[in-house]
Order: sequence, then structure tokens, then C-alpha cells
Amino acid sequence: MPQPISRRTLLKGTGAALALPWLESMSHRSFGAETLSEPPKRVAFLFVPNGVRSDQWNPPATEDGSFELTPMLQPLKDVKEEITLLENLWHKNTVGRNGHWPKVPAWLSGGFVERTSGRDINTGGISVDQVLASKIGDRTPLPSLELGVDAAYTGVDNVGGGFTRIYGSHIAWRDPHTPVPKEIVPRLAFDRLFRTTTAGPVVSGFNPNQKAVADSLARDDASVLDLVMEDAKSLRGKVGEGDRAKLDEYLESVRSVEKRIEGSLKPQKRWINEGRFDLPRPGPGIPESHEEHVRLMLDIMVLAFWTDTTRISTFMLGNAQTGRNFSFLDGVRGSFHGLSHHRNEQKEREQYEKIVLWHLTQYAYLIDKMRSLDEGGRSLLDNSLVMYGSSIKDGNSHTEKDLPLILAGKGGGSFKTNRRISAPKETPLCNMYVSLLRHMGVEAESFGDSTGHLEGWS
Repeated sequence: MPQPISRRTLLKGTGAALALPWLESMSHRSFGAETLSEPPKRVAFLFVPNGVRSDQWNPPATEDGSFELTPMLQPLKDVKEEITLLENLWHKNTVGRNGHWPKVPAWLSGGFVERTSGRDINTGGISVDQVLASKIGDRTPLPSLELGVDAAYTGVDNVGGGFTRIYGSHIAWRDPHTPVPKEIVPRLAFDRLFRTTTAGPVVSGFNPNQKAVADSLARDDASVLDLVMEDAKSLRGKVGEGDRAKLDEYLESVRSVEKRIEGSLKPQKRWINEGRFDLPRPGPGIPESHEEHVRLMLDIMVLAFWTDTTRISTFMLGNAQTGRNFSFLDGVRGSFHGLSHHRNEQKEREQYEKIVLWHLTQYAYLIDKMRSLDEGGRSLLDNSLVMYGSSIKDGNSHTEKDLPLILAGKGGGSFKTNRRISAPKETPLCNMYVSLLRHMGVEAESFGDSTGHLEGWS
């Protein structure tokens, strides 16, 4: 009879050629836990900065909730039956604020984000993903998984109203004062799923190209802070007193994540899939191709759900005001944020539209990947809810009302898709979060600035 092996042993033994998600030797017998009788529900939140072409987003109104795809939604044509459009939702607490920075943390919390240069960060609330992590995150090795593609910003945007740029770097907030660090290096994100040491997973920290980060992959007991401390010390000497205080808080938030994960490393009831989702361990560093980078991170999110390593994830497709250049797209010459301020000039607007459509294409990729994986007679997508959207409606004018939001998946089979939920105008987005929390088995009478649940949810 074959001997059980741990995920850590397998990772060390196979190195860069690793292809998982699960082997019989890694079944529940290896961890001393029972197997769930049915697949669990998962939730993911995909954030995209800089809005959309607002006049080409919403389909014409219908009485029965059906819809036809508008020009902006065309990348979703092959997965239309898997999605639900959410309309007329917003965050009133973001009105009259800076166009980007305070709107990003409010996207998942609905809180009033205080203007600050960094000393007294306050987002006004915990993010909904972290509420879920605090309530059901102890059922999996990782309470939640935070992913992204842009390193966290530092400093203050004095031109943009005096807000710390940290606000624009995170959508997951453990409390109003503490962001949850996101991983942007594919290999480190992958290793987070399979490293089971007491020190916790590896997080790239402030400089994803730092040699110590790559070297850490060979050290099983590497601590998050051990990897970023040298870079952090260097950074402390280059910033003001307010930013130094916030940097210390940031490092403490990393330590808190380590402690939470350490506490979660105990036998739990897990869902064990019979099929395979093969994903080789990514190479070191960040891929030169932005599309490859994004898709690797999406694949890692799928792998995390498929192996029941976590049931809650966030993914930032870009920080606020991301300066990423999208000239790799045909006909595009410039950055996403720069082109979002197209001033209704046709040439710039067309380039902006191509970038928006590209991001929706990545969302369609994720939907298609998840629906191709069968588990328990339903697909992984059927057992999930995957929200996609932005904290502003229009990239040119930064409008807050009727945010561009889409849900994919059936949330365990009970949530209807291929429809729209058109709420009354200026309905708090937090009403939807109340419904989502209840759907996930978390008792919630209110959340953020909610006024009730979302009408039409079920």
C-alpha cells in the first residue's frame, strides 16, 4: 500500500516540473480529516481599474430580465449563459472624492475612506472577502488568497487630493486600517498553495525582482518578513515619518496573515476532486507577457479552488491609476489610465475600448476554465460566484453610479444566470454583499452602507 505524502514533500521532490492539483497519496487520509459529501461554494472578486465605456455597457431594458450583449460585453458572447449583469449599484460614500484612490478600498467595503498621507489610514470598513475569511476561512488551509499583477504603491498623490497611494493598491482589507498583501509573482502564489510550513507562505513584498525572493524558494522555512525586511529597511530611509509608520503597520499586517495561516494548518473536512487540473509550477519572476502573467494568476486561483485550498479569493487586474502600457495590443499606444482620459476624442477612445475589451476577455477565459472542470456532477463554476467589475463606471469622468458589475456562476446550483438584476437606481452595492454573505452561510443583517438585501437575488 503506497505511503501518504504531504504536499510539501511533493513540491520539494518535483521542483519546477510539478503538475497537480491532487494525487491519491495526498487525499484526506494524509491529513487525518474527513471528506466533504458535496463540493463547497467559492467566491472570487476580480477588480479592474479605470472603468468602462459607459454608453456601450448597459443593454436596453427588458421586462423579463433578459439581455443582449452590448459592444462592451462582446468578449462574453461564448459564456453569456453563465453570467448575471448587476445594474444600478453604487457606493454613496465615494461621491465627491478623488477619482480613484478612495474608491478602490471602498469597492468591497462601502466605507468612507479618510483622506490621509499614510499615518492614519482608515477605509471605513472591512472588505466583504475578509468577512467571509473570518467566518469560513478556517475550513481550508488558506483563509483567503489575494492576487494581483501590480506591486503595491507607496507615497502620496498630492495632485490627486492628498490620498496615500496604498489605498489604490488593495481591495482586501482585514480591518479599516490594514490591507491584506497581495501576491503578484506566479511562482510564489503557486507555492503558497503547497507550502505547509509553520512559517507560512512566501509573499513577494515590495520588490518582486529582489534576489532574496527567488532564493527563498529553496528555503522551506522562509518567513514573509524575512524576505521583505531588507527591502523595507531601505524603503524606510526614503519616505517621510507618516509613511514609515504606515510601513510598519503594513509589515505587521503581513505578520498577521502568517499567524492566521499557521493557525489554519490543521486537519479539516475537505472536498477532494477526482479529476485533474494540471498546472506546472511557474518559472521564477514575472513573465514578460502581461497576458501570460494574468492568465497564470487566474489559473492559480482556479487551482486553489479546485484543490479546496481556499474558497475565497481576490484578484486585482491593476492598481488605481495603473501606468501599465498596453501597446502589446494592436492599435494601442499608451497606458490604461492615460487612455481612460480620452476626452471623447475618437482615436484615444478606441484605444481605451480595446483595453477594456481585453480585460473582459481574461474574465471570459476564467469563466470558461472553471466551467470545464467537473466536480460532483456540476462544474467548478456552478459551485462558485465570481464577481468582475470596477470602482468607477466611466474612466473619463470617474462616475460612481451604476457601477459596471458582472457575476458568473451559480453559487452551488441555486443562483440563476443568463439574466440581469436591475436594482432601483442608487441601490447600495453593499445590499448585494449582504445577499452574498447569506448565500455563503454567513448571517448578516447589514454590511457597510447597506439598506437591506439585493432584490432579485434569488
